[in-house]
Amino acid sequence: MNVNDIICLGAEPFALVNYLALGKPRPQLVKQVMRGLVRGAREAGVAIVSGETAVMPDVVKGFDLAAAVVGVVKKNVIVTGAETEPGDVILGLRSSGIHSNGLTLARKLLLRPRAQSVILRELLKPTRIYVSQILSLLRSGKGIHGLAHITGGGYSKLKRIGVRAKVGFMLDRLPPPQWIFREIQSRGRVSDREMYRTFNMGTGFLIMCDGRAVGRFKLALPELREVGYVTSTRSVVIGAGGLEIEVERW
Repeated sequence: MNVNDIICLGAEPFALVNYLALGKPRPQLVKQVMRGLVRGAREAGVAIVSGETAVMPDVVKGFDLAAAVVGVVKKNVIVTGAETEPGDVILGLRSSGIHSNGLTLARKLLLRPRAQSVILRELLKPTRIYVSQILSLLRSGKGIHGLAHITGGGYSKLKRIGVRAKVGFMLDRLPPPQWIFREIQSRGRVSDREMYRTFNMGTGFLIMCDGRAVGRFKLALPELREVGYVTSTRSVVIGAGGLEIEVERW
């Protein structure tokens, strides 16, 4: 999640430190967590340069994993989102599923006695890391105006760019969400608006770009999908099932 956040500035992550706090010694859990960190670090191209583990039964009941990442970017090419303007095309990259956002709600609704193994596996599916894809686009030439990692807060995350650039977003061609999102919405009777304010709903990363660069970006990364466009109305609107759902306004 950290490396996905830092690439939103156009920065290349290179180092990560982590901290794992436990309520009691759990060697097998620590082993699995460390394996996951190593795998994620290799995928993101970062080095884990330091870390710490602590057992604190008076503070932690289960376990708590935290991390910080450092990246580098030249000042004159930082992607702030300020260049985003009405008419820009919004490109999207699929998520691997629920990622690491909205899990409090998902656990409450899905982790009942005798929860199906398919649900357990889906909730444990690793967050997709977008570092190599986004860095390849940034290196392919100019045209990227804004980058957004769709995490906790869902599509309201676009407000960061919208306020800075004084623009809005219409997302009317998002791909269908994976089944896990429909399951959560059905069991909890969650509104469409709340779903798009909480989850990634199948798309984990968005790129706001000059329409003239779309062909070049798709050639560099064929999986990119046009999911919407930038507007002059200062809001985030999702177009789905013939409805327009306003997720955020400023």
